[in-house]
Parts: sequence; structure tokens; C-alpha cells
Amino acid sequence: MINGTCKSRVRKRADQIKSYRCKNLIAVLEYPTDIKNIGTVIRNVNALGIEKTYIVDPKKSLPDDWSEMRNRKSLSKTSTSAIKWSFVKRFDSTEDCISHLEKNRFISVVTSPHIKGKDNVVLHEGDYTYPRLAVWFGNESRGISDLAVANSEFCISIPMYGMIESLNLGTTSGIVLYEVTKQRRAFQVAYKRAIRGPRITGQLKI
Repeated sequence: MINGTCKSRVRKRADQIKSYRCKNLIAVLEYPTDIKNIGTVIRNVNALGIEKTYIVDPKKSLPDDWSEMRNRKSLSKTSTSAIKWSFVKRFDSTEDCISHLEKNRFISVVTSPHIKGKDNVVLHEGDYTYPRLAVWFGNESRGISDLAVANSEFCISIPMYGMIESLNLGTTSGIVLYEVTKQRRAFQVAYKRAIRGPRITGQLKI
């Protein structure tokens, strides 16, 4: 009976959040090295209703199979069990990940400081309502790769006003993905209203 009650609560929660999830939105981690950061990002992804996480992991530190990831204690602990409710896919290289995204018609944007020759936007000034969007986050120390930048639509920067002009991966992903999901949820609501059309009140006159 306890298991049945637990399942019903999970199902109820899943039904409650279904309409708020951001479809066709993927967070991409390129060469992350700290398992705590990976877990934190997955937690952010799940909490903000993002569909998937892709991880570029050439060292194969993570298993290919998602069910194996879900049962890995280090990921379960650092993500506060979010890994059990979030789809995660790993790739051997940036090239493989880009190819997969392009094949499925995803537009990529990257989080990076100002890069000469690319469109650079401040976080809250960007448009993140593309039908299919992948948001890339770079390595903790090296940042995003030149290849990922070259294949992106634009670069996102977070405005900072202190002596320290950098944030860790977990914090950066939380701030960026919050703005992205806020825009996409508002867009989804507006789109649904447009499809339904204006509400008709009163009696129809012939």
C-alpha cells in the first residue's frame, strides 16, 4: 500500500508539472570534469523543467546507458536524485554532439564572454524561443571550445558588477537556464492561446 501511495504521489506531481515543461530544450555540458558540477546542472535542469541534458565526455567517465547513470550513487547524491527523473545522454566528442543536434534541427547557443566575430548578447536581451534549442556550457577552467562557438547562433554573457567576473558551472547554468525557460514558458502559453483563438462569450446571434 505504501508503494502504491508513493507511485500515486509521483504520478500526481508528474501530471501537475507536465504543462510547464520546456519541450525541445537541451542543456549541453562540454567536457565537465567535476562530478559535483554535473550533478548540480542536472538538478537545475530538472527543477527548471528542461527536457534533456547532453554531456560531451571523451574520457568516458560516465556510462553510455542512462539507466546505469540513474543508479550511479555519485550522480544521484550530487543531483539530489534528479538524475532519476532527467534524461541524460553522453557523447564522445563535441563533433558527435553537434552532428546529432544539427541532424535533429536544433539551434545552439553558448555561454561565453564576448568573442570577436560572433553575435554576443547579454543574457536578458537574447531570444531563446527557437523551436529547438540547445544551450551549451563549457569546461570549468577552459570554458567553451572554439568548435562549439563556431557552430552556435550567438554567445550569451551574464552581466557582472563585482571584482570577481566569473561564476562556477552550477551557478552559471542556473542563472542562464532560468532566463531561457522563463522565455520559453511564456512563449508556449502565448502560442497555445493563439491556437485556441479568442474566447467567445454570450449567445450567438443569427
